[in-house]
Amino acid sequence: MFLDAKAILPHIPREQFPAQALAAALYVESGIRAMERGAVSAGRDANGENRYPKLELVRLTIPRRVYTQAHMDVTAESVMEVFDHASKVRGLEFEYEPEYLRFFQARFAPIGGAGIFA
Repeated sequence: MFLDAKAILPHIPREQFPAQALAAALYVESGIRAMERGAVSAGRDANGENRYPKLELVRLTIPRRVYTQAHMDVTAESVMEVFDHASKVRGLEFEYEPEYLRFFQARFAPIGGAGIFA
């Protein structure tokens, strides 16, 4: 399942990585681990500028026959909770950006303070 981070977090500019911020907010809210599929995953061009793909997505990969209905309920409720408080989610900036595999190894800090939620 994919979540449209630009639609859920329209107040976060692309330079502050809305898909990464949504994935972080889901993790903070409920421990759900998700994968950003947007500017962080797209990397940088030859001039060192971030690439901004058309979509800023968060992927929730749910393996079949592993989770119970209760797990699915918690996941759905957590997505709805973050959606209901989306205006409080802050954008992110790089705290550490490795040369390779930045989508896997980078570290981020919320813009403007401690915590992903304002």
